[in-house]
Amino acid sequence: MMSDNCTCREPSARDVGRFLAQYASWMTGCGATCIRIEKNVNRIAATYGKRVELTIMPRHVQMSVSDHGDEAECLTLNTSVKATPISFALNTRLSELSWKISDRKLPLATARFMFDRIISADYGLHRWLVLLSVSCANASFCRLFGGDAVAMGVVAVATMAGYWLKTFLLERHIDVRAVFILCSFVSAVLGCSDILFSLGSTPDIALGTSVLYLVPGIPFLNSFSDMLYRHYICAFSRFADATVLTCCLSAGLCLGMLAMNVGMF
Repeated sequence: MMSDNCTCREPSARDVGRFLAQYASWMTGCGATCIRIEKNVNRIAATYGKRVELTIMPRHVQMSVSDHGDEAECLTLNTSVKATPISFALNTRLSELSWKISDRKLPLATARFMFDRIISADYGLHRWLVLLSVSCANASFCRLFGGDAVAMGVVAVATMAGYWLKTFLLERHIDVRAVFILCSFVSAVLGCSDILFSLGSTPDIALGTSVLYLVPGIPFLNSFSDMLYRHYICAFSRFADATVLTCCLSAGLCLGMLAMNVGMF
């Protein structure tokens, strides 16, 4: 790797465009907001003396790259959004890379090397640690809503079973909507045990919070952020995706309640 203090030579618009297209594709896929992608891409482009016009769509990223002051010659690229799970760690590392490129004036070859290393790294924690953390977090939500100790235990078990099933199915590339229905169904069935066996004094809270780990909070927040910055197409797409997943969650919950003959049915 070249020295941090070396001066960056301006590469061609084609080379910069290919790098930025791949960069924007990964940032969109890992859950970055549109405004963050715009700022990072423009920061990198300015470092290499290029100007970028960026259009972010739900499934594609389109950009036009040109030299400053040379609007006649322009390269346009269109790339698909990378299908990758939402990852705060990857999002952060890619954002940090844009600042390193800008502050250290890194050559494009060095930036590409660092980018390849970032996207190939494993940012997943140990799956059993994640499973335990998610279960404890959802049990804490139960307590926050007034659930007793028994309800917290039921919610922890229901969350553990549902989250493990979610990980298992997603690794086998099952449709995420079907995954949400199945996982919420399993968690709801286990959450109903507090009602069926009269285990505690807050069985309704145990049932209601047993599926909260599936709520798609990040897509909802990203859609709101995109709307504020007038990226209406992406905002609507992310809101629609989150709404569909919420409906799938609700469908699984209702099916679980129906199967156990509890609640409003």
